[in-house]
Amino acid sequence: MAAVAAVLLLAGCSSNDSLAQQYSEGSGQGYISGDGAYTEIPADQRDEPIVFEGTDERGETISSEQLAGTPYVVNFWYASCPPCRVEAPDLADLSLEYADVPFVGVNISDSADVALTFADEFGVPYPSIMDAQTAGVQLAFAGSVAPNAVPTTIVVDAEGRVAARISGLLREPGILASMIDTVLAEGTR
Repeated sequence: MAAVAAVLLLAGCSSNDSLAQQYSEGSGQGYISGDGAYTEIPADQRDEPIVFEGTDERGETISSEQLAGTPYVVNFWYASCPPCRVEAPDLADLSLEYADVPFVGVNISDSADVALTFADEFGVPYPSIMDAQTAGVQLAFAGSVAPNAVPTTIVVDAEGRVAARISGLLREPGILASMIDTVLAEGTR
């Protein structure tokens, strides 16, 4: 009878959650990758504006205050993350397609030299805040829609509020384009 109870208890602890499964399998990949799931938050349900400041790979300051008044895209990444490498060209292309929408990377692990090499290799035209030492930008977003996987891409509305998130690899650039279009259309109402 004790054996049956133990089996039932352990069965109740199992999960179909892909992130929990990655952890339990011990993939050794060194990060938790998202499953590409995305979330869009209706304008009337968004949290308070995100406030952050950091220094990019060239030593320039980037802040939410500088970006205020326009929608923007934030991508959390690091150079040795395989999905980050896969999505980098798509993000670069979208940043050029949406030239009036600032894109900002947030590098959670690397040095500035590594980030610059990555940007050069993948043609990434936008800056990245170097957040490995302070995690300040990660913490700023943690209260609203946490960047809980690498990569994570977040669309911020013109009021500085999180409007959408893609957790994991950007599998289809059209999804992010649609999210950007949605927040751009809000500004014209």
